[in-house]
Amino acid sequence: MKIETAVLSVSDKDGIGELGRELHALEITLVSTGGTSRTLQESDVPVVAVSDYTGFPEILGGRVKTLHPRIYGGILARHDNPEDQQVLKENDISPVGLVVVNLYPFSRTIRRQDVTMEEAIEQIDIGGPTLIRAAAKNFHHTTVLVDPDDYADVVAELKMNDNEISEKTRAWLACKAFHHTAAYDATIANYLSQQNIQEEILPADVNISLERVDTLRYGENPHQKAAVYRFGQAASWGLVAARQHQGKHLSFNNYSDLEAAWNLCQDFQEPFCGILKHSNPCGAALGRNLKEAYESALACDPASAFGSIVGFNRQVDGETAEAMRSLFVEAVIAPGYEPEALEIFGKKKNLRVLEMGEEAAGGMDYEVKTLSGGFLLQDKDLHLTREKDLQVVTQRAPSQQEIQDLLFGWTVCKHVKSNAIVFALDRRTVGIGAGQMSRVDSVRLAATKAQTGLDKSVMASDAFFPFGDAVEEAARSGVKAVIQPGGSVRDDEVIKVADEHELAMVFTGIRHFKH
Repeated sequence: MKIETAVLSVSDKDGIGELGRELHALEITLVSTGGTSRTLQESDVPVVAVSDYTGFPEILGGRVKTLHPRIYGGILARHDNPEDQQVLKENDISPVGLVVVNLYPFSRTIRRQDVTMEEAIEQIDIGGPTLIRAAAKNFHHTTVLVDPDDYADVVAELKMNDNEISEKTRAWLACKAFHHTAAYDATIANYLSQQNIQEEILPADVNISLERVDTLRYGENPHQKAAVYRFGQAASWGLVAARQHQGKHLSFNNYSDLEAAWNLCQDFQEPFCGILKHSNPCGAALGRNLKEAYESALACDPASAFGSIVGFNRQVDGETAEAMRSLFVEAVIAPGYEPEALEIFGKKKNLRVLEMGEEAAGGMDYEVKTLSGGFLLQDKDLHLTREKDLQVVTQRAPSQQEIQDLLFGWTVCKHVKSNAIVFALDRRTVGIGAGQMSRVDSVRLAATKAQTGLDKSVMASDAFFPFGDAVEEAARSGVKAVIQPGGSVRDDEVIKVADEHELAMVFTGIRHFKH
């Protein structure tokens, strides 16, 4: 079981020169493809070219290099099978005990904005996955390496065990290898599906490959285990790629709340602040600057803001950071931070400060939720309602100021758990009712949460009103205009209640349930 011959063919050349030197020092013959062979030679490592080893040249512009019986016979032969060993002897094939391969950078290629289908296709590796799968299949006799991080450990074991690798190590590396090829194939399949998918039809098959990047202390509760994963074979993006400037280790609930906060912030262009608790906004506001937006958002529900997540859609300046000094928050998320802001936040050592820079850009068009035995998959709710989309259904039309508040409240409402009610005034929330089993109770809760009178405020509802009672409650609280999807069998009754109280009401024709 001593390793005497190794086949090396890597796209990622990190560490390959050092590995080659170590293997050569152990008197292992190295067989390699063109690019890898040149890298080894530049590191003064003797190497046998694959074409010399097989007696057959690389052809089709490098598309065919290692696909040869002399390579695969050596990899797949069973050392404890006399018939296999006889075949090797008859065909002058050397057993291959080590295969070192990683694959063409398909995921890096398709991230380019200008990539063509032809360029992507040329980065679909054929020989590499075949080498990996062959070696992993025969792990009882062959060692496979796909990760440069494992080179040093394998070399150390070879030195310790007279050029042998234990079966336990071989089995673990084989499992890692199959995950590597599975993730690679999933990336290719999903890319090709996106190129060929019919408009407005979800793919028939979805392949999801995930790579663990962090183990958390626990999940939603201390008795639950949890970890963070990123999509495999692709650069990290989104919250997983955010830069944490300071603070404690992120928890499961932190991740959930930060994701909700960032999604809310992305729906606004002007300076905006959203304050969230348990993935629900408890305050949100636009302002002339971030400090004004933060102070307006905080005023909505300062009690709930204690221990919250605060999100911004602009680079945070020192003035805004200073305004936040007196409030205890779990984390802040923003596109960036001025040095003065980081200095101020640095005085709160436990505060988690997350930066969603350019490296965190990107995303996917789908949302996935788990089920027992499967998943739910839907495209993201990216719809933004504009003034031209509104249908006035009452005798009184809303004023221009009311329209601005209605659209603001409607956008925030999209990010509140159903049944969702948002009271807004001067492009800031003044009361939020979330997660109630009846819509009228959400209205009552939002009114109770309000820190000031609701005179001249507007009300947004994520779904239609089944009865007129919620509009009655809103009118008693001082609301002057309502925005809702419409579509109830009792729309006429609801509109009549609005008219009786001289409220303006507009329909959007779009529902924003969030469960």
